[in-house]
Amino acid sequence: MAKGMSKSALIGYLAEKSGHSRKDVAGLLDLLAETAYKEVKANGEFTVPGFGKLVKKNRAARQGRNPATGETIQIPAKTVVKFRVAKAAKEAIL
Repeated sequence: MAKGMSKSALIGYLAEKSGHSRKDVAGLLDLLAETAYKEVKANGEFTVPGFGKLVKKNRAARQGRNPATGETIQIPAKTVVKFRVAKAAKEAIL
């Protein structure tokens, strides 16, 4: 299975296509990520139009099973982040 585009390759591609410097593009990507993390933490979601939405979800505590021993264990509640792909992205890819 081939690996996707690396961050460095993405920065180079975007810099070339936009005519901006690699430093400016890297700064923009870092700012986008920082903003997304902050917004999800504060508001529970962050939307990137055309790509999708980061959503914070609370997962309830539940019972699980240790596959090695078959023993029943208690899995604690936790908060997770999920990514929902936008309809436009699905249609463009599939």
